[in-house]
Amino acid sequence: MELAFIPSPSSGVLYLGPVPLRGYAFCIIIGVFVAVWLGNKRWIARGGRAGTVADIAVWAVPFGLIGGRLYHVITDYQLYFSEGRDWVDAFKIWEGGLGIWGAIAFGAVGAWIGARRRGVPMPAYADAVAPGIALAQAIGRWGNWFNQELYGKATDLPWAVEITSSADGRVPGTYHPTFLYESLWCIGVALLVIWADRRFELGHGRAFALYVASYCAGRFWIEYMRVDDAHHILGLRLNNWTALLVFLLAVVYIVLSARKRPGREAVVEPGAERADGVAAADDATVDAGAADAADAEDSRKAQDAAKDSDAPAGAGERGAAAGDAGEGTERDAKKDVRDVKDGADSAKKA
Repeated sequence: MELAFIPSPSSGVLYLGPVPLRGYAFCIIIGVFVAVWLGNKRWIARGGRAGTVADIAVWAVPFGLIGGRLYHVITDYQLYFSEGRDWVDAFKIWEGGLGIWGAIAFGAVGAWIGARRRGVPMPAYADAVAPGIALAQAIGRWGNWFNQELYGKATDLPWAVEITSSADGRVPGTYHPTFLYESLWCIGVALLVIWADRRFELGHGRAFALYVASYCAGRFWIEYMRVDDAHHILGLRLNNWTALLVFLLAVVYIVLSARKRPGREAVVEPGAERADGVAAADDATVDAGAADAADAEDSRKAQDAAKDSDAPAGAGERGAAAGDAGEGTERDAKKDVRDVKDGADSAKKA
């Protein structure tokens, strides 16, 4: 008897009147917003312009959705093209079924187109959005919980997920929540890439390659736990082989890229530093003009103060000069009087 488990929603769809609100679609949409938000912050921190990540995502996201759906339909074609199946269901993306390998591959093509149109290097863009993509996957995996899909082997662990649906060959019971394992793993991958990028200043696509390699490492063991139908090659599920191959390619890229192009890009968006420089120059000009105006005002005030202080001093000097002149005149007058008296005395004696 199970003591605890994660309950599954009775339905993956809520209706707002006649409008269906699907949990799977909401998880995808929220994941995209988180990826763009975090990618934008990282892009700006690297010297890019705000809005560039969103502009390129306009290309990357539709391509990614198409690629993810194509991969799923091609690798699980029996779900849509075998006897008794309706091939129209292949277009019902809201019912689930996105292959991450096709989503990343086609999404990269869309991002490359958007990056070329924007004039930014694709590796630098990939490095900026890598942690956000991992978080988007972590959120998107909960869409599988709404659809009661992608679970593992039967278990009675307290964190087992309860499957209540019997559609498409499901057997009600409690199973390993592989969607939860992958969600938590993707969060760890995002944190790892952020830390490594800050610690080692990864550039030229190496942060993205680290995300790819880390994700593949987790996907390999999580995929091994799943029990849904899949194609097998030499005893391993197709996605196990895909994860192994992509992991090796990512590691090789990291090694070769570090040798050929060490360090990080000095410029991630041509023109962004020019715009910043122009803005800085404008600010400097304004500051210089303000400083000059302030200096001129201070100089004017100083001159006015000097004039005010000079006025009393000049008057004093003029007064002193007048006083000296007056004293000289008085001395001359007294001398003349003495001379007259002396002349009169001399006349009497004669």
